[in-house]
Amino acid sequence: MRMHLITAAAGLLLLAGVGAAAAQDVVIQPEQETVIKEYVHKQPLASVKLPGVELNVGTALPDTVELHEVPNVKYRYVVVDNQTVVVDPHTRKIVKIIQ
Repeated sequence: MRMHLITAAAGLLLLAGVGAAAAQDVVIQPEQETVIKEYVHKQPLASVKLPGVELNVGTALPDTVELHEVPNVKYRYVVVDNQTVVVDPHTRKIVKIIQ
């Protein structure tokens, strides 16, 4: 009986962890993405190099990288290795790489 309770508790913790991870996923609405793309097109930035940093959603950018504001959007952007990267300014994590 005790083993069943431990197994059930472990299963619940695992499911809770999966739910918490899913809740952290950032979804940029299509309207927001359009606003960001249009702004970036009008306000081009020079590309910066970040040796040793892989550009993936969820990667945190170093504090040395200057993030640029997009009016009326909570996210910031920067161009890294000729790719526009949308970043959460609070965590500095990449939320979207615009192709």
